[in-house]
Amino acid sequence: MRTVNVGIIGLGTVGGGVARLILSHHDDYVASYGIDLAIVRACALEPEAARACGIADEAFTTDWHDVVCDPSVDVVVELIGGEHPATEIYEAAFAAGKHVVTANKALLGRHVEQFASKARENGVQLKCEASCGGGIPIVSTLERDLVGNKILTIAGILNGTTNYILSRMEAEGADYADVLADAQAKGYAEADPSADVDGFDAASKTAILASIGFGTRVTTDDVFQQGIRTIAAEDIAQARELGYTVKLLGIARNTPAGVDARVHPTLIPIDHQLAKVAGAMNAVYVVGDAVGETMFYGAGAGSFPTASAVVGDILTLADPISKGAEPLPEPEPFKQNLPVRPMDELETKYYVRLKVADRVGALAEVVGVFAKNDISISLINQVEDAASDGDACSVIFLTHKAVEKNMQAAAAELAGASCVSEVANVLRIEDVSAWTEGVFEN
Repeated sequence: MRTVNVGIIGLGTVGGGVARLILSHHDDYVASYGIDLAIVRACALEPEAARACGIADEAFTTDWHDVVCDPSVDVVVELIGGEHPATEIYEAAFAAGKHVVTANKALLGRHVEQFASKARENGVQLKCEASCGGGIPIVSTLERDLVGNKILTIAGILNGTTNYILSRMEAEGADYADVLADAQAKGYAEADPSADVDGFDAASKTAILASIGFGTRVTTDDVFQQGIRTIAAEDIAQARELGYTVKLLGIARNTPAGVDARVHPTLIPIDHQLAKVAGAMNAVYVVGDAVGETMFYGAGAGSFPTASAVVGDILTLADPISKGAEPLPEPEPFKQNLPVRPMDELETKYYVRLKVADRVGALAEVVGVFAKNDISISLINQVEDAASDGDACSVIFLTHKAVEKNMQAAAAELAGASCVSEVANVLRIEDVSAWTEGVFEN
C-alpha cells in the first residue's frame, strides 16, 4: 500500500471540511479500504485557516503553484470557485499528470467538455461529484449506476437558498422580500443572492447533470434561466388552493426533438415527491427507461455534506493509486451532440395572475387576447386583493397547453392593454406525467 498524497487549494467552508474529514477518518480509510491519504500541501490566504483544520505548518502555502508543482502530489483538490485561477490550476495540474477534484459548478457548467478533453489528453481524470448536489451522490450515479439506462428526465431542487425561501413563504404566508432579508441575516442567503435567486446556480448544475446523463454537451448558456424574484405570497397561496406548490426546478428532458433544459419557478402537484422537499434541502429526480423513477435527497451545501462528495471522489481516484496502479484516463466526453430545443418551443400549461380593470367587458377583452395568441383558458378565478384601490382586481387564469412563444406574446400584449394594470406573474405548470414517457413497461 502506497500513500496517496493530496494537495488542497482553498480552505474555506468546503476545503476546511475536506481537510477535517480526511484527518479524522484517516485510520478508517486505511482499515476499511486500504487507502492511506495524506494532505501534503494546502493553499489558503492565511496560515490560520490551515492550522484550524489541523494541517501542519510545513504543508501550508499561499501560492497554488506550490501545490500543483509539488511532484509528490497525486490529487489536486480545487475548492476556490470562480473561473480564474481555477482554469489555470486545472491546466497546470493536468500537464503535470495530476488528477483534479473540484466542486466548481460555475466553471464546469460552461467548460466541462474542454477540461475533460484536456484531462483525457494527459491520462488523468477530472472528478466533480460535489458540483451538482452537495452531498447527494448524483454524478457517480449517472456515470456508473444508471449507465444501463437511457436517461429520460433529470429534474431537481438544486439550490437550497431558493428552496428555503419558497418553503418559508408557503409555511408562513410571507412575502419574498421579507423572507430573503431574514435568510440573509441568518446566513442562509448571501449578501448578493443573485446567483441563487436568479437561477444561475441551478442552471450550472442542470447543465452538468444533463451533459452527463444524456451523454451530450449542454452548457449553462443553453439552459433557460428564470429566478424567483417575482413570486409573491399570493401566487403561492393560489397555487396551493389549486393543488400545486411552487418550486424552483432545474429540468432537463431527453426528447426526440432534442434536449429540453430549463430553470424556472414551476407549479407541480402537491403530492409529487419533489413538492415535499422543504427547507434548504436538495433533491434530484431521475427517470431511466429501465429503472423508471428514482429520487436522491440530501443536503445540497454545507461544509461536511459537500466534503463528503469531494472525499468520495478522492477515494475513488486513490484506490488504484494506493495499489500501485493508476486510474483510467478521463473517458472521451460527449460522443453525441444532441440539439438543444429553443425555449420558445416549450409546450405546457400556464398560471397567469393579472391586475384587471374592474369594469364591464374587461375579462372578455383579456380572454380575447389569449384567444388571438392561440391560448385556451381552463379556469378563471377572481381573488380578493387587499392592496387593490378598487379600480382593479386580481384575476387568476389557468391555461390548457400552450406554446411558450405564444404565451410570451400574449403577456406582452396584455401588458399594454387598457384593461390590464399589471401582468403580475406568468408561471409554468409542469406536466410531471410527461417525465416518465418512454419508460419500459414491466
